[in-house]
Amino acid sequence: MMMDSLIDWFGQAQTGLFEAVVQPVMFHAGLGNFLEDGFNATGWLLVGLIQLAVMVAVFGPLQRLWPAEPLRDRAAVRTDILYTLLHRLGLVRVALFFLVDPLFDELFGHLRVAGWQTFHLDELWPGITDLPWVSLALYLVVFDFVGYWVHRAQHQSELWWRLHSLHHSQRQMTMWTDNRNHLLDDLLGDCILVLVSQLIGIAPGQFVAVVAITQLSENFQHANLRCWFGRWGERLWVSPRFHRMHHAIGIGHEFTGRSGRPVLGGCNFGVLLPWWDMLFGTANFELRYEPTGVRDQVEPGPQGLRDYGQGFVAQQWLGLKRLFGRA
Repeated sequence: MMMDSLIDWFGQAQTGLFEAVVQPVMFHAGLGNFLEDGFNATGWLLVGLIQLAVMVAVFGPLQRLWPAEPLRDRAAVRTDILYTLLHRLGLVRVALFFLVDPLFDELFGHLRVAGWQTFHLDELWPGITDLPWVSLALYLVVFDFVGYWVHRAQHQSELWWRLHSLHHSQRQMTMWTDNRNHLLDDLLGDCILVLVSQLIGIAPGQFVAVVAITQLSENFQHANLRCWFGRWGERLWVSPRFHRMHHAIGIGHEFTGRSGRPVLGGCNFGVLLPWWDMLFGTANFELRYEPTGVRDQVEPGPQGLRDYGQGFVAQQWLGLKRLFGRA
């Protein structure tokens, strides 16, 4: 009953927001042929607004009460806020809609013509589809397993790390840091999620819920918050302490190889659940709150300290230069 009530409330709010704001703007912009897509986009916009409200009303006060470190670089935090607004208010998703969605629509259209049938993971066990919370939990675990391996690939692939290192370059980590990513890094991750969602047949509403829960939890994990969940809680859900170790300089993004030199790798790759780190030997449960960043920001290499940029445009441009070995 609670799930049904939440779905009904969300549907009413989405319809109201669409009719009052989005639909008039689309007609004014000559986008009347995309109203159905605009309605779907309104759902993502509503999710983003709810997430922002929770961040400001709950996570923000917690950061001020129990900070892991003093807030010194407010300019860096403002850049992270810009990243978050671009993502949560749907601007990045609109770009993906025009650039990527048509390619996926064509791909899956060809697959269905060739006889590929839609598979629904939650239909493997009779009765699960009648238990919405159980079905949602199942998809959360599956996507989290995928997220763990995507995250490890971001750290262990030299090319991918050149993009993903931007996320780790934040020396002043806060609840806004989660979306501090290179746009190409986001694009690769989103493409994988779309492919997986099609392969396991998750319903659109459930996919929105999985993404919303994951994003909000990640905002909390990145918070400038001295918080851990206790001996057993740390092994049930990723805490700010657990994830801060993943961002710790020289710990979370590398380890010492046989040669004695640091090599790409790290620890605590779990997105929501630390289970995968425990299972595959990448968990670090030390109760420490280390400085965050990338080693080459503080230890000069052959060309000195690496510059990751101070603003959105500079960070995106330098990420491209790193990708092609120019920075």
